[in-house]
Amino acid sequence: MSYLMQIADALLPAVATILAAVLSAVGAYGIRWLRVRLDLDLSARAENDLAAIIDGAIARADQWARARVAAGAEPPAGDDAPFAEDFCRWREIPAMERFIRDSPAAAIAGELTGSDQIRLYHDHMLVKEPGTRQRTPWHQDQPYYNVSGTQNASLWFPVDPVDRGATLELIAGTHLGPWYMPRTFLDERAAWFPDGSLEEIPDFAADPQRWRVLAWDLEPGDAVY
Repeated sequence: MSYLMQIADALLPAVATILAAVLSAVGAYGIRWLRVRLDLDLSARAENDLAAIIDGAIARADQWARARVAAGAEPPAGDDAPFAEDFCRWREIPAMERFIRDSPAAAIAGELTGSDQIRLYHDHMLVKEPGTRQRTPWHQDQPYYNVSGTQNASLWFPVDPVDRGATLELIAGTHLGPWYMPRTFLDERAAWFPDGSLEEIPDFAADPQRWRVLAWDLEPGDAVY
């Protein structure tokens, strides 16, 4: 365990107190988010492990894109950079497993959700190279998981610096519901629930006064819940 991790563990009671104060302060606004600083393993070995997973994800995304074009879909623009994703790789990336097991991330999630036990649902890696045209559409995580209840938390963090124009954006208060229809990102299919069974995602950009967007410049080690 690194020196920073030891400090983080020693400070967990203080972190819990700070979180309780934060949640009390923002609860009246229906917002549940927190930006924290976590110790990431950015060693050469960790970077090599991550690079191998990224290369594999990009190769699979390229194969899938070629298959879609062969089936009649429009080909991507020639200058469009890759956008790839991968799931459930923590057993293959030692640095990721150490982060899951040893960092304060789970304890912070427990404080945010009011739970004394936190279970990992899955890890999800998103790779967007500079110049990627495809935007990630607005969505809620929970309907994709099909897990009910309010003691759920998503943790997002970058491994490269991201500025405000490219960072994760959140709509304040939407964690309170209702559930919105989860659709596939590329072709907007209703693959989890039948069409019409859930509300569609609102047009957040059409009413910025109603829908407050939260986002920050982030560095490696910053995390957003």
